[in-house]
Amino acid sequence: MGTFLHHIEIGDPQGQRYERVEALVDTGASYTTLPASLLRSLGVQSLGQRPFELADERVVMLDIGQTWVRINGSAMIRAVVFSPGEDSILGVDTLEGLGLAVDPVRKRLFPVPGLLKRVRE
Repeated sequence: MGTFLHHIEIGDPQGQRYERVEALVDTGASYTTLPASLLRSLGVQSLGQRPFELADERVVMLDIGQTWVRINGSAMIRAVVFSPGEDSILGVDTLEGLGLAVDPVRKRLFPVPGLLKRVRE
């Protein structure tokens, strides 16, 4: 599957101020990962650390927090991982939370309905 970049906006925890970043869309990444320096400048606090497996199979402990993520006008509070580097990755948790699917051929995100197994009426 091809990868591509997409502009997203990362907000402060109050949703008052946003910074625009270009993120790699990666359906193999669990969470959205952003430079720790950006998250700290927005006032995002770490809620603790979790282990994450990298592409080379190394496991690293990274801080995780939560803040506003806005894509194509839709915003929601999502989990974000503090990256020690400058890479920004748009992960599956954010995509699913905002009801977006990936079209790797056309290199775009598009809205999809959420899925429920069963709803009792």
